[in-house]
Amino acid sequence: MCRERFSDVVKPIDESTPVVTTDVVVVGFGAAGACAAITSREQGADVIAMDRANGGGATALSGGIIYAGAGTSVQKAAGVEDTVEQMMAYLRLEVGDAVSEETLEKFVRTSPEMIQWLSDHGVPFDSSLCPYKTSFPNNNYYLYFSGSENSGAYRRHTPPVQRGHRVKGKGTSGKQLYKPLAKSAQDKGVQLMPHTMATELIQDESGRVIGVVAKTMQYAPSRIRKLYAAACAVSAKPGIYYPPLRARMERSRAALEARYARPIRVMARRGVVIGAGGFIANAKWINEFAPRYANGLPLGTSGDDGSGIALAGRAGAISERMENVSAWRFITPPSAFVGSIVVDAKGQRILDESRYGAALGQAIVRNHDAKAWILADADLMSEARRNLINQTLWFQRAQVSALMALDSVKGKSLRDVAAKAGIDADGLIATVEAHNNAIDTGTEDPVGKPAELARRAARGPFTLLNISVRPSLINPTPMLTLGGVRVDENSSAVLNESGDPIRGLYAVGRTAIGVCSDSYVSGLSIADCVFSGRRAGRHAAEQAADVSVGLPESA
Repeated sequence: MCRERFSDVVKPIDESTPVVTTDVVVVGFGAAGACAAITSREQGADVIAMDRANGGGATALSGGIIYAGAGTSVQKAAGVEDTVEQMMAYLRLEVGDAVSEETLEKFVRTSPEMIQWLSDHGVPFDSSLCPYKTSFPNNNYYLYFSGSENSGAYRRHTPPVQRGHRVKGKGTSGKQLYKPLAKSAQDKGVQLMPHTMATELIQDESGRVIGVVAKTMQYAPSRIRKLYAAACAVSAKPGIYYPPLRARMERSRAALEARYARPIRVMARRGVVIGAGGFIANAKWINEFAPRYANGLPLGTSGDDGSGIALAGRAGAISERMENVSAWRFITPPSAFVGSIVVDAKGQRILDESRYGAALGQAIVRNHDAKAWILADADLMSEARRNLINQTLWFQRAQVSALMALDSVKGKSLRDVAAKAGIDADGLIATVEAHNNAIDTGTEDPVGKPAELARRAARGPFTLLNISVRPSLINPTPMLTLGGVRVDENSSAVLNESGDPIRGLYAVGRTAIGVCSDSYVSGLSIADCVFSGRRAGRHAAEQAADVSVGLPESA
């Protein structure tokens, strides 16, 4: 990334600004920031963690999935057998070259210990095993196939194993992950400063990062802070699902900040850890780096605007993989749709329908002009409707029901339904014939779907459900960014253009390049937040303290 993109105008530091000093400063208090803060405290360092909103970040809005394996306590309780070698074999295919083989192996080998560490800090898990393929299990199940483990191409490399550890809690359970971590952090003495936005890093003459300039609502009257907190909460959720509401809340926040926010300097004797999320909420950056993904639903908070990446960039950081965006096009639940075929405008199949939803979304956006439909015959549609009763949470049921009712077409024949959808009829007919013929003859599926998951498309009427990637209130495409600043894989220290660490500066979670920066499956981002956050917190706390930090210049 060119340095000009980080050259936002920053006001000079006012020497009359209040100064607070600690050992480690954490910028952003979601999963990555909380894990960094806790670990630093466990190492004996004093920690101040700031968050521009109420804390929680994208983690608190998420489904609360953690990708873990190699024999976790949850897997063992469920009777699931997994090994380091099996998990490595699968993740090599997903992670690619995002991190080194050594880092990936460390991530895998420490996976059981990570689940135990989270449990020790109050995060609840459950070993109820989901018996069907789904993008997110209902409240009866908490361990499931959260990626492409049971898809055809992956089975050829390693046996399918359930590694999606859903934190126990009703609905999307990200808040059940964040709240125990936040409580543990504060119980251990982490000083949390909500409603405080970092605007600049402070570097000494050698370039070492020694603190953060921020603006905070901490000095505002109590009633104003409550208004600000409420605007933050509504902006996060339900604002994530209705962008105009989020925009209104952000305008309210900006007005309160303009009147009441005050500058502050938070000095760090040992280091600064940035865990401020990605940049999916920054439309300008999305259009610049990943324009094909401009029509998605930003999966995150308004704070996922790249400000943490930019903050590090102005201190000399280099960013990578900024074009990598995960676009989610889940076709399950209902699980019956695993047996469907997904086609493009030419009537041709896109990929193995048992693949993870982000793999499907990526293929639709990159290779099929963002257009796609689920094809189901009468029998499959009947089964799918039955699945809605017992496989879905309320929001899944509402979304799929709306898709079936408002964004689908039906025809007596394949040619009829293709004409109604506006796709190539001859292409669709040829695709269905090849699909059915493979089932009838016992030959390999044209796109590699496992034989036991394939279903003949034979009995009309036929339905085409539109899952194209486009702006849609009833069937949006959630997206998150995977790129960030380059870091040392042993410490999370931010690297400059020469590949040297910027002393005193660390980056974690989606602010940084990590395990999921090449491709994403459910739980891999939060698992990386925990992994990188703990790594950064430990290394920052271990640095020799600069006792001069925070002292008056005349001292």
